[in-house]
Amino acid sequence: MQSYSTIVSFFQQGGVFMYPIMLIFAVGIAISIERFVFLIKAKRNIAKAWVQLKPLLDAGSYQEAADIILNTNSAISQVLSHGISRVQSARALNEIETAVEQGLMEVVPRFEKRTHYLATFANVATLLGLLGTIIGLIQAFTAVSHAEAAQKADLLSSSISVAMNTTAFGLMAAIPLLLVYSFLQTRTSEMVDGLEAAGVNFISSASSYVNNG
Repeated sequence: MQSYSTIVSFFQQGGVFMYPIMLIFAVGIAISIERFVFLIKAKRNIAKAWVQLKPLLDAGSYQEAADIILNTNSAISQVLSHGISRVQSARALNEIETAVEQGLMEVVPRFEKRTHYLATFANVATLLGLLGTIIGLIQAFTAVSHAEAAQKADLLSSSISVAMNTTAFGLMAAIPLLLVYSFLQTRTSEMVDGLEAAGVNFISSASSYVNNG
């Protein structure tokens, strides 16, 4: 109960800038959870589809692979579907490469969607904290200028302590958001690299088909 009272007091003493910082932090956490769940599901679907597709692609069974792609909803299926649709009609390997790249361009933005907001929110939370502190200090010095000489030191020290609450809270919001942003960026890069590797694997297997054709 004492901890709760301390937190409430800390928040109330910070002033009006505590509320937008709290809002930014809440939105950032919501985006973080949504992106984390999305990446977990996408990774699971990619792994499941790749287990089915890789043996078929290595064997050149593109029609069977196309049938599996139609029945799966994964990022890797969407990427490879562009290449597989071009295997039969492609006259040169670069046509298939272009098709795979097109598939990657359509899929990759879905993995990166909204993640960049977290870095922006972290910066805004820090700046709002600093702004709140500066305004609090201005108000503190204004109040001190009208106070009696004996009270100035105590009033100034207490006012500065309260003003610093917004900076502290801004950093408390910004640091977790930056850490989550870094984590999600790393996971996204790993998955994009995996999709690119799968595309290269497919192009390699298709090269012999095109050359023989």
